[in-house]
Amino acid sequence: MKNGLAQSTINDILHTLGIIPMDAGANPGATSGSSAGWIETEGPELVSYSPVNGQPLARIRTARREDYETLMKRAQEAFNTFRMTPAPKRGEMVREIGNALREKKDALGALISLEAGKILAEGQGEVQEMIDIADFSVGLSRQLYGLTMHSERPEHRMYEQWHPLGIVGIITAFNFPAAVWSWNALIAGVCGDANMFKPSSKTPLTAIAIQNIIAPVVDKFGADGIFNMVIGSRTDVGEPMLHDPRIPLISATGSTAMGKHVGQVVGGRLGKSLLELGGNNAIIVTEDADMDMAIRATLFGAVGTAGQRCTSTRRIIVQSSVKETFVKRLVAAYKQVKIGNPLDESTLMGPLIDEGAAEAMDRALEAVVAQGGEILYGGGRATLDGLEGGSYVIPAVVAAENHYPVVQEETFAPILYIIEYDSFDQAIDLHNGVPQGLSSAIFTGSVHYQEGFLSHRGSDCGIANVNIGTSGAEIGGAFGGEKETGGGRESGSDAWKIYMRRQTNTINWGRELPLAQGIEFNISED
Repeated sequence: MKNGLAQSTINDILHTLGIIPMDAGANPGATSGSSAGWIETEGPELVSYSPVNGQPLARIRTARREDYETLMKRAQEAFNTFRMTPAPKRGEMVREIGNALREKKDALGALISLEAGKILAEGQGEVQEMIDIADFSVGLSRQLYGLTMHSERPEHRMYEQWHPLGIVGIITAFNFPAAVWSWNALIAGVCGDANMFKPSSKTPLTAIAIQNIIAPVVDKFGADGIFNMVIGSRTDVGEPMLHDPRIPLISATGSTAMGKHVGQVVGGRLGKSLLELGGNNAIIVTEDADMDMAIRATLFGAVGTAGQRCTSTRRIIVQSSVKETFVKRLVAAYKQVKIGNPLDESTLMGPLIDEGAAEAMDRALEAVVAQGGEILYGGGRATLDGLEGGSYVIPAVVAAENHYPVVQEETFAPILYIIEYDSFDQAIDLHNGVPQGLSSAIFTGSVHYQEGFLSHRGSDCGIANVNIGTSGAEIGGAFGGEKETGGGRESGSDAWKIYMRRQTNTINWGRELPLAQGIEFNISED
């Protein structure tokens, strides 16, 4: 499949995942997760277009406000029962969800490539991440630990425990249409919560496929109403979710502007927000760095997913003595990047999600030149036979200064800014001198530089790597960032705690009633 996209291939992928192709009817856009859970609606129609060639894939009937209310009632009823299910039993359900994902890994990975534009290896990798999260969650279901503490009062026992939180609202972006759902829904599932999933309107078919895959497992465990999905407008679904007091936690992935709105609305009702927002991720390349490793990490970090990852590498802060060599080798590597059909296994970079993203890249390149930068390579469109409807661009390498307004912003496209430094302290200042704080990296052979980067005066990001790029993260660690990235943490470590409520318990097993801090409070017998 070198060029073009055969309709038979599209239909095979869709049929395997239970999705109705474009000309065969409309897919329902609201479900409570079981095979009988789809809601028939007369809501507005949404068409999913493939960024591969700009052609329509399928039609969806989106949910109305009343459909959202129907799902919320199901979720509330389901949660009241599900929270009493022992956590290891909930883990068993998630284990079988992981197995169901294994069976459909190839098809779901291909759909992600088809609908989000990722190369096939990244689409398959995203499904593998879902499977890994399922495995992680199974173990977690037996490790929802609380602590025991020593009471200051005699014959008292004090401890803390964790209870299911309630209904978790999950709002995802197009660039990770499946993995981010799993980070939240599967961990929240073993914690005993119900979920309300609102996917990006740019990747609705992936969400529908997920619901179809998990439905037999949900049926088997009688968990209808736990894994809910609703595709709808901001007016009919998005805003009601943010304002809904029945949803104690909103987990939202997207732009910083979106996150600020979510935080204000949810905070206004004293709800909790888990925000995964923009990144402006940098790699510091020191004079003693392994150049082969640094070039490879930079290339993947900057052009992977066509620069449409929150962890994509946006800035290279390179020591002045090695800048010329680094840039020369980097541009040579950029010239070898094969741009094309993401379902072709030889492709290294697929399309941007849509024409709007390509236009944003054009504007950013115009701005950086106007602000004093120089385009060293790339920019502009890549024209590909048979794929004329897709938004294919040539990844750009740009010499710039960190203080340029456009460099301070996140452009969701493959633009890499080259920024020179002299001293290590200057490199740290440049690295931290942006509003975002998600992922960071340094390539160095020096323990001094390594430890300085990881110290209190080093990287101010939620993720800091040494001799590893910025893009991607292992599920075992907590994922998230600081500053305008939102401060949320998902996936591993103790990120599970946000999906539960903490309760401190004190038991008096004696026959006296001593008060804390030695307070005396006696009542006369008269």
